[in-house]
Amino acid sequence: MCDWSYSLSSADSAPDSAPILLRGGICSNLEVASMLGYQAIEIHTREDAFLDYTRIAETASRYNVTISAVVTGRLNTQGEVNLIDDRPYITQSALAGMHSYIEMAAHLKTNLIIGWLKGRIPDGADRTLYLDRLARNLRLICKAAEEKGVKVFIEVINRYEVNIFTTAKETVEFLDAWEIPNCYVHLDTFHMNIEEEDPVDAIHVSGARLGYFHVADNTRFYPGSGTLDFTSYLSALKDINYAGFISVECLPVPDGKTAAKKALAYLKNIEKEI
Repeated sequence: MCDWSYSLSSADSAPDSAPILLRGGICSNLEVASMLGYQAIEIHTREDAFLDYTRIAETASRYNVTISAVVTGRLNTQGEVNLIDDRPYITQSALAGMHSYIEMAAHLKTNLIIGWLKGRIPDGADRTLYLDRLARNLRLICKAAEEKGVKVFIEVINRYEVNIFTTAKETVEFLDAWEIPNCYVHLDTFHMNIEEEDPVDAIHVSGARLGYFHVADNTRFYPGSGTLDFTSYLSALKDINYAGFISVECLPVPDGKTAAKKALAYLKNIEKEI
């Protein structure tokens, strides 16, 4: 039997179309996550958000929960910057924002997720040029993060949202070829179902490089509501001795708390079987 720690996606606010289960302040979300049986929350926030680190730490200790990761996507979606842009001031702003996120993660004693912030290669452009730029900027970020005790997770996202790192194999090969330190693969079952020929193999390919794992069913509703074979996924995680968080990032259907309860019950039941 495995004994993974489970996390919930959270944000101060988000539309119903976003895969965020808990909405509200970090402290209140920590309390709710604990009541639902979770060990952590991941937080979606801006790099310049004012956080009361003392109160957050006290709340986390009181309810025996933690923060599994800080998600940096809003620096791209709201801040409109990325790590490969042809305009230097755009990439410099992205780097500055990431340094703020590193400080935030260090205060929260957690790690960082990079998804859309990596950018999108222009159609018809030389991919090597942009991947080289991404590698150079990731080295700067990952080295600075390592100095603060913060790990960096690169999310593998489907082709309809990004055009860099859409499969585990592509991501692992990039990290190996460019020798990016302190940088790990972040898989998501929703995206894997779209892109991976064999999701189980994708987990094995990631192996020791797998740092974070998102779960949602094929509809992006809670795990167990659709057709994905989570028994095979969790068995593969067991095979590679995965010790990171399993984070439920799905649509709040029928509502966030109900989805969170159903997801955890389903996943914990699989744990007993493998």
